[in-house]
Amino acid sequence: MRITYACTACGSTVTVNDAETKPSLVCSRCGAVTEMATDAIARSGPGGEPAEVGVGEPRLRRCLVCPCTELFARKDFPQRLGVGIVVAGLAASCVTWAQRLLVPTFAILFGTALVDVILYLFMPECLTCYRCGTRYRGAAGPFEGFDLETHEKHRQQRARLAGQASVGPPASPTP
Repeated sequence: MRITYACTACGSTVTVNDAETKPSLVCSRCGAVTEMATDAIARSGPGGEPAEVGVGEPRLRRCLVCPCTELFARKDFPQRLGVGIVVAGLAASCVTWAQRLLVPTFAILFGTALVDVILYLFMPECLTCYRCGTRYRGAAGPFEGFDLETHEKHRQQRARLAGQASVGPPASPTP
């Protein structure tokens, strides 16, 4: 399993291969150590039944970086590239539409949609943590797709914590 996370100390992006075999995650830039919980990864056999330690497929139960148990499955594809493909198809179809070329316009639109479907079918999935954004490639787990309500809960929690940090701790009363 390969994971990509933001270091809690320096904020740099860190990628770790074979994370399930390591006892902790070490930042390659600042050397900060993130301890992993021992119960975060469980092993399962081919039928999904629990397996012995070191045997079977590793299944993620919770995030290795933060204590969050809420993760979601998504396609492992750069969203900016996907948006770029759609925008390029739209721009090209607008040019042909302005020249009153109906068949090329629809050919460009359908071609762009076909590229999108092909990419969707062949891209692998990865797991992403709602709380810290850590991505897990090559990991399996009992997680569903994206849920907007769960995402909004974690987004609001981050905003509240950021607001409290900018205000500072409450002043203690003086006697």
